Amino acid sequence: MAEKGYFVWYELMTTDMKAAEAFYTKVVGWDAADAGMPDVGMDYTLFSAGAGPVAGLMILPDEAKAMGTPPCWTGYIGVPNVDEATKTVVAKGGKTYREPMDIPGVGRFSVVSDPYGAAFCLFTPLPGQDWEPPAPATPGYFGWHELYSNDGPKAFDFYSAMFGWELSSDFDMGPMGKYKIFKIGDRDFGGIMTKPAEMPMAAWNFYINVPAIDAAITRITEGGGRIVNGPMEVPGGSWIVQATDPQGAFFSLVAPVR
Repeated sequence: MAEKGYFVWYELMTTDMKAAEAFYTKVVGWDAADAGMPDVGMDYTLFSAGAGPVAGLMILPDEAKAMGTPPCWTGYIGVPNVDEATKTVVAKGGKTYREPMDIPGVGRFSVVSDPYGAAFCLFTPLPGQDWEPPAPATPGYFGWHELYSNDGPKAFDFYSAMFGWELSSDFDMGPMGKYKIFKIGDRDFGGIMTKPAEMPMAAWNFYINVPAIDAAITRITEGGGRIVNGPMEVPGGSWIVQATDPQGAFFSLVAPVR
């Protein structure tokens, strides 16, 4: 695996897999195929872009519903040893929602949250399955990772200690506080901020690369999604939009042009 600390997989848990598949293939341009996982007794769809799979789609589990979890996107962060990393998260004040377990033929994962309320997954692939981040702005891949935390500065310290993320720059958002852009190596991968008061819970938000933002907005609304924020130009010149899909999962898109 490449240096630990990258988001290596993304997963949508939803209430209607077929509807979600139709929406994202239209909006993002992904291909979709059944993962063929009868051994684990679940339906799982793979979204692919270009060279291979980039994300997964599954039904929202009953235990997640019972906890009040809505349809949502989750990110998997790569680590050398899931079991050790899970223990470290808890030692640093986080929680474990699912203890480490194997995915046959794929690797090992756990579901955790940071000490400030945002859930994510830890993942270690089977030996020999190397992963490298795609080139910036590659269509259909995830281009930015944004954390809305109950405490942005402390959350940054947590992720920095866990995964070696480094501060690239502080962007002053005025009354909303600082937006801390983090880098892995010499490349920026996302930002961390304290969530606005109107957000119901801390959460990660993932931006999918598309060629142009206005055309994507049209696809979102035609597909039954709803625009929450944008289009908006961000520092560096890219354009973003934040939206919810027809089942209510929050997601974002980023493009080099309007």
